[in-house]
Amino acid sequence: MYQPAFIRGPCPAENDFVLSARLPHRTRRAAKGEFHLVQIFVRDNNVDQALKALKKKMQREGSFREMKRHVHYEKPSEKRARQKAEAVRRARKLARKRAQREGLLPAPKPRVPGGR
Repeated sequence: MYQPAFIRGPCPAENDFVLSARLPHRTRRAAKGEFHLVQIFVRDNNVDQALKALKKKMQREGSFREMKRHVHYEKPSEKRARQKAEAVRRARKLARKRAQREGLLPAPKPRVPGGR
């Protein structure tokens, strides 16, 4: 199971720290132990804000999804089915956005911040 190792160490600036996570790269190099390093600088000892930024960055990169996927073995047939479903989802989303731009579908309702 892949788990990020959070490292805290001194930063070049005074009174600041670096928050880092070692993430396995998505290639075969991960099997050899090579890792992709994500770093966030902690300013004014505000660790909560830095953790939030780190989680957001990892979410954008898809690291959490990848770690979750590697918890259990995935059969090749399951992997193909998942990849096909993801491709269909992306194609439908692209077609929906294209239809909205061309005026064939109504534009999505604007989201109200803080509303459900």
